[in-house]
Amino acid sequence: MGQILPFTKQVLKNLFSEPATTQYPFVQREYPERTRGHVDINKDQCILCGMCMRSCPPGAIKVDRAAKTWTINRFDCIQCGYCTEKCPKKCLSITPGYQEPGPEKFNYSVEVPYEPPKPAAKPAAATAPAGGTKPEA
Repeated sequence: MGQILPFTKQVLKNLFSEPATTQYPFVQREYPERTRGHVDINKDQCILCGMCMRSCPPGAIKVDRAAKTWTINRFDCIQCGYCTEKCPKKCLSITPGYQEPGPEKFNYSVEVPYEPPKPAAKPAAATAPAGGTKPEA
């Protein structure tokens, strides 16, 4: 029987054992504890200070204050988490999981609704005459 049906033992084993694959789309995968994940931003807390851009070792993050955008190149990011430590507002975080694959490389860009505070109006200073002239009494 071993020479006639050499795969019989394996077929019977597979019929009565647990499936080797997970039910991915229906059951979310639990990532291992030390998985690095990817950098995510809470755009409502971001103040576009650029500390993340200056601290990013490979230069994957770009902050444009004029256009009010925060952009990351996922292929350049090494998921070191240094930007999340340097963010003064703690709006960056490492999210477990992977990005969805796509047909082309692209930069992930977010429009940040931050409005910088307007400078306070200067109080009207007492106008002292220049040149040391005394006001007449």
